[in-house]
Parts: sequence; C-alpha cells; structure tokens
Amino acid sequence: MLVSIADGYALRIPNDALDLTVFEKLSVDAAAARASGDQHEAHRLLAQALQLFSGRPLTGIPGPYADAQRLRLAERQVAAVEESCAAALDIGLHAEIVSDLNILTAEHPLRERLRELLMLALYRCGRQAEALGVYTDTRKLLIEELGVEPGASLSAMHARILAADPALTLPEVTASAAARRDGPAAPPAPAQLPADVSDFSGRSKLVADLSTILQNATGQAVVVTSLAGIGGVGKTTLAVHVAHRVRSEFPDGQLYVDLRGAGASPADPVVVLGDFLHSLGVTESPDSLEQRAALYRSQLAGRRMLILLDNARDAEQIKPLIPGVSGCAVLATSRSRLAGIPGAQLFDVEELTPAEAMSLFSAIVGEQRAAAEPEATMAVVKACGFLPLAVRIAAARLASRPRWSVSDLARRLADQRRRLDELQLGNLAVETTIGLGYGQLSAAEARAFRLLSLIDSTDIPLEAAAALLDLNEDAAEDLVEALVEANMLECFTPGRYRYHDLLRLYAQRQNERIGDAEERERAIQRLFDLLIPTMRNAAQAIEPDDTLPELLTTPALPGIGLPTSQSAQDWLRTEGALLLSAVETAANGPDALQRSAVDLLNLMFSIDPDPTRGPRGCRVLETISQDAERRGDSAVLARAYFALGTLQSVTSDFQGAEHSLRRSLDHQAPDNPSILLLATANTLGWILGIGNSKTEALGFLEQARATSQAVRTPTAEARIVGNMARVQHWLGMTETAIQSASDGVSAARESKNGPLLAQTLYQLGVVLTGGEAVPHLREAHQLYRSQRNRLWEGYTLARLASALLAAGQQGEAAEAAGASLAIAQEMDSAYCQGLANAALGEALLALAQPARGLACLQEAHAIFTRLGVPEASPVADLISRQHTEPPPSSPPAP
Repeated sequence: MLVSIADGYALRIPNDALDLTVFEKLSVDAAAARASGDQHEAHRLLAQALQLFSGRPLTGIPGPYADAQRLRLAERQVAAVEESCAAALDIGLHAEIVSDLNILTAEHPLRERLRELLMLALYRCGRQAEALGVYTDTRKLLIEELGVEPGASLSAMHARILAADPALTLPEVTASAAARRDGPAAPPAPAQLPADVSDFSGRSKLVADLSTILQNATGQAVVVTSLAGIGGVGKTTLAVHVAHRVRSEFPDGQLYVDLRGAGASPADPVVVLGDFLHSLGVTESPDSLEQRAALYRSQLAGRRMLILLDNARDAEQIKPLIPGVSGCAVLATSRSRLAGIPGAQLFDVEELTPAEAMSLFSAIVGEQRAAAEPEATMAVVKACGFLPLAVRIAAARLASRPRWSVSDLARRLADQRRRLDELQLGNLAVETTIGLGYGQLSAAEARAFRLLSLIDSTDIPLEAAAALLDLNEDAAEDLVEALVEANMLECFTPGRYRYHDLLRLYAQRQNERIGDAEERERAIQRLFDLLIPTMRNAAQAIEPDDTLPELLTTPALPGIGLPTSQSAQDWLRTEGALLLSAVETAANGPDALQRSAVDLLNLMFSIDPDPTRGPRGCRVLETISQDAERRGDSAVLARAYFALGTLQSVTSDFQGAEHSLRRSLDHQAPDNPSILLLATANTLGWILGIGNSKTEALGFLEQARATSQAVRTPTAEARIVGNMARVQHWLGMTETAIQSASDGVSAARESKNGPLLAQTLYQLGVVLTGGEAVPHLREAHQLYRSQRNRLWEGYTLARLASALLAAGQQGEAAEAAGASLAIAQEMDSAYCQGLANAALGEALLALAQPARGLACLQEAHAIFTRLGVPEASPVADLISRQHTEPPPSSPPAP
C-alpha cells in the first residue's frame, strides 16, 4: 500500500510479498539447518529458494543501477546453487547432481567452488580419473586466462582424491535430522570409521583372516590385532576396509583416531581418551591419564565396540586405549611391530602382488588405457615397488596427463636417480612418506640405514652388514634388527636383510645429501676386506693345492671360514649378487676400491665361471681399465685385462677374450715369472686353440708351462698339459696329444684336486676317438655335476654326446645332447649351444628324424659362424651331405 510520509511517499509491502526477501530468508534458514547438521532440510530450503528465480533478474530495466543489481542477484543465485550442491553431496545425491554441475561449470568456468564440487561428486561416483581430469582442465584454464594457479581449496581437493582420503566418501548417517530436533537424548552409538575406498584392491586372504579374528572377539580377553608395514603400503586403507566388513558385529559402535605416530607430534593418549569419552556421552572427563583410562574402560564394559587406532607410534601410545574386558576388539596400524602388547596378533602388510598393483593402476587411469600397454603397465608398477601409494601417485599423474602414454611414464620411472622425484604429485610424495619413518630413527640407526644401501644387492648378510657398519656381528645385528622393527629394512630369513626398492633409493639419496664420501669409501673398503679373503678361502677349499694369481691388495682380515668344498660352493651361490654389487659400487670409486674390485673378480671367476654374471663383470672391468689407462697403472691393467679376458671367454666372446688377454700380456714382464703370467698365457693359448691359430696357441701354452715350472706349480702344469693336448690333437699330433692328456689326468689324480681332475678328464675325452672317450667324459661329467659347475657340465655332455655317436649309441647321444643344450641355454653360453646343437642334430639324423636334425645342425652352423670357430666347416659338410641347399662357406671370424 502506498502511504504519505512527511513530504514524500512510502510503499509498505509485507515481508513475504517480495521474492528477494523470501529468497534471503530461505537462504539464512538453510545455512542454520546446515550448521545444525540437518543437511536434508538445508537442501530442501535451498531448492525452494532457487525456485524463486525465473530467468534473468530485472529483465528490461535499463541503467547502471539495474546492471549492478543484476550482477549482485546473479552472484547470490550462483552462491545458493553452490550451497545447494554441497548439501546434495552431504545427503548422498552425488550421482544426481553431476550433470547439473557439468552445466554450471561450463556456464561459470572460473568459479573454483563449482569445479571442486564436481570433482567430489565424480569421485563419489567412482569416476576418479574424470575427477582428476577436472582439476587438470581447471588448472590449464586458470593459467591461460588469468596466469594463476588453482586456489588452496581446489588444490586440497585434488590432493585428497590422489590420496584416496577416506573422509571424501559419504559418511554413514547415524541419526536422522528429526531425531536431532527432538532435543536432548542419549548420544547415538559412535560410528567414526572413515569411509571405505572404492578402489580397494587385492589382499583377499589377509582381509578374510582379519575379519575372522575380529568377528570372533568373544573370548575372555580383548582381541587386539596390529598391522605393521612401511609407509605407503596401505595399512590404513586395509584396516578401514576390514573394519567396515565387520562393523555389524559391533552394534555398540566404532571409535577411530589417527594417532599421528609417523609425525613429529604424536597424539597424546590423554587427549585421545578425552575425545573417546566425549563420544561415549561423558560430558566431563577427569584430568589424569590413569583416571581417564579407568573411566574409558568402565564405559566400554558390557559394550561390544570396535576401536580402530590408526598410525600408532609404539605400543606405549596405545596401551591406555585398549578396553579392559572382552567383547570389544582393537585394530591398530603402525610402521613398527607393536610386539609390546600382550596377546596381540601381529600381521605384516606387504606390497601388492603384481596383479593387484596392475588392478589398482588400471582403476585409476582407466582399464582401456592400461590394457593397451600391458608391458609398460607392468614396468610402471614394478618401478613403484608394488607400493600402493607409489602406484596411486604414478597412476594419478598419468590420469591427469591425457597426452602421455603408459610407456612415457615407464620411461620416466626407469631412471632410478629421478624415480623419487617422479613419484610425487601435489602434496603427495613417496619421498615424504618414507622421510617420516627415517625421521624417527636414532642417529646410529639412520647411519646404518644409509650405509647398508651403498651395496645395491638384492639382500645383505649379517657379516657384510657388520663390515659396512664397522661393528661386531652382535652389535650390527641389534642395529639392523631395530631397522627391521621400524620397517625400514626387511628380514626375510634369519641373518639376511633387504630393502624395499624405494627405501633403498631414499637411503642412497640421503647419502648424497649428507655428502660424507670418505665414510662411504671406508665402509665399502671394509666390505672388500671381508669378501676378498673369504673368496680366497673358498678357492682354497675347492682346489686346496691350486695357486692363485697375485693380488693387488692385502686384506687385513681372515674372512669367513669355509672349511669344505661344499660350504665354499654354497657361499658362492648365495652371495653372487652381493659380490657383483660390491664391484659395481667400486667401479666408479677411487683407485683403492678399483684395485679391490679387480682382485675380487679375478678370484671369483677363477673358481666360479658363470656366464650369466659375465656382462655385469665385463662392464665393471671396462670402466676400471679405462681409468687405469688414463693414469698408466700397469699393475691394475695387467689384472683387469686378464679378468676381462676370462669373463669374455666364458661368455663365448673369443675374439674379445683374445684382445684382452694380449693387452694383459702387454702390461706384464715376460722375463718375470708369476702366477698371473702363467694364467694369462694358458688362457690365451686355450682361446687361440678354440679358433684357427693352433700353432700360435701351442707357443703360448709352452710359455705357460715354462712359467709354471719356474714358479713351481704342479697343479697348474697339469692343467696346461691338458690344454696342450687339445691343440696337439687339432694339429694332427694324435699320439702326442693322447699322451699329454693322459699325463695331465695322472697328475690330477695324484693331486686329489677334483676340479683339476674333471678338466683333465674332459681334455682326454676330447682327444680320444670313438667309444674310448666315453668313460672319461662320463667321469668328468659326474665330477662337474658334484662341483655344481653348470657351464662345464654342459660342455662335457656335448662332448659325451659326440663320443656316444661315434660308439653307435644314438639314443643316449641324443639324450646327452639335449641335456647339454638345456644347460647351455640356461647359462647363456653360445659355444656350448653350438656344440650341443651339432651333436643333437647328428643324433637325430641317425634316429631318422631328418627335419629336427637339420634344424639343429643349421642352428649350430649359425652359432659357430658367428663365433668364428672352425667347427662351422664340418657342420656345413654334414648339412650338405643331407641333400639340402648348403649354407654359404664359413666366413672369416668377425
């Protein structure tokens, strides 16, 4: 109604007559409802308020005042829409509002609040990759349009989705809004569990075992179950998942607390008890820890509740939080094993299996994207060490970069020096998570954690750990076991320890940051001071009267005692990875470490010629040789080239072996007899004997024999005589060859040296013809087999197959050749594969299997031709005689 007032007029309108007034009142009421926790009422009021808007406000009214009001009203409308969507999310309408939010974000592309709500809605719909894509698109838009990064709230939502924050999932409704409006009432049963994650993967057996234990919590004592594992392994996710599975068994409620045990400020049990008591309806709590714990136990008496204690620091932190009577159950997680709690059942949470890790990765990046590149996907999760946090971060990075392929990500993660840098996104980082555990170590534990990572071996024995740490074994064991308890190391069998791959990378990075190169070098040298004499002990146990090449170093320690050949062979097999890792670490170190590495390799391959280790050893020796060439160190060069030639010979690189051995001789004085000179000339003679330089080979073997006599090593002389027999046989000196080989066998039998006897019997079997060779080769094979010398077992079986063929025993010959081929392939020995294929092909032809026989012969010919050895010619003749197209004549050696 229009009324007159003084010298003007006033329009008096009821409060409910204007849409704007009603809108404002409904908005205020909705805010009050949200504040009181009644999200359904808030959503209803906001929906009613938004219905008052119809089209563009103040349509048709011109002027700057109207324009300003239009902008104000439009802003109020969008703000109300945001609040309405937030309320809808709170009551579980995430699926219903996704389409609305898509339209709204398109209409208001720079409103970060709408984008944040859309990300949350998509995440709750199980569309995690799309949610992350929204953030990527928004960030790109803000940078291009405004030159700014997303705000703190939107960035936080992105980080929480990456971390699969359980709080993002819609919490269960524990009491209706109507009940809350009815005034004071008994508090509802606590239901504090974080939400279960939608992409939980694997661990089915562990989930089942934990569920069974918790469901059967009806005995005389409280059931306490503890999960331990390294940071990022998924302990919390697993615990929450299991707790949700069994929560129906605990009708009186579930309590939850993050004890912040991995951080610098762990939760105080006094404060936690106060919060728990408040949740149980206690309005006033006593002050002391003891009084609160007693009241807490009283409140839980007669109730059946589940208490989830997450991220505990140690047993002392959670003891006051354990109920006093049966019926309740406690599920705790910690980086350390909570062994100090009586009756607790302890479970170690390990990394995901490869299949589980790939499943998690696929759930985040999309099944089609992962399935399109299965090998790259496996490479990614393997680089992540199958650690759930690392897999999640890697997948999220890929999901937010649609133009990357899985192979692109795999290539970035392949660089170990940058892997930890790649495994971070936003506020999430594997390095940060590991750093929390590292920060809890004492100074001595942190030093041990760093120094043990210097050797990049699959595992570390206690003796090696003690050497690296400069401690006796008892003190070292106490220290490394403390690291095991903190889940910074693993102990998979008593006395042996290993890192998770990402933990080792972190430890190595800490070494670089601290920068104490001298301490690292001293630690590695101490390890060589253990390994070199132990390797010498192994050699003496396997060949008691053999003389080893002179060493460059003089270790001060006696090494590990290896009294028998069996114990020595066991040690060599067990510690192979440690030995190779040690020399690889030393390769780029100072001169002293390089000398130790050369000594260790010479000893190692003189008694354990394993071709599968050859490539790694060759790379080390090539690096050391280059450094020694630059500084003109003839002593190192002589031994490094000898070791390199030995490795090349066992890997069938005969041309490379010849070159290296000649280089070794260039750095030795021919008029100064030594074990090294003897060994070099003997090995070079053997290599030349395999090839086409028989006469020159005999000359080097004669030099080796003369040197052997000068330094008085009868064992070595017997070995040289056997090699000479092979060359004499090739030169047509049959009687002389048989006599030389027989002399070698006699000397070996007299010495009671098993490896020497096996080698001389082998040489005798090669120079004999027909069935005469069979018994000698059978005996050699049995010796090599008992010595677990797989390479020479394969060679001997190939020669035995040829001897059996000459004796007319084609079936046995095929069997022996087949066994030889299997060993040759296992050991990756090309020359042995050639010998085995040649014998097998000939045996199959004799057994009327021409197709298979010719295939084997052709494979043998290809191998012999590639190696440049004379065996190619007789195999070519045999193929030609079978009326097939003959292969081209053997080319000269490459």
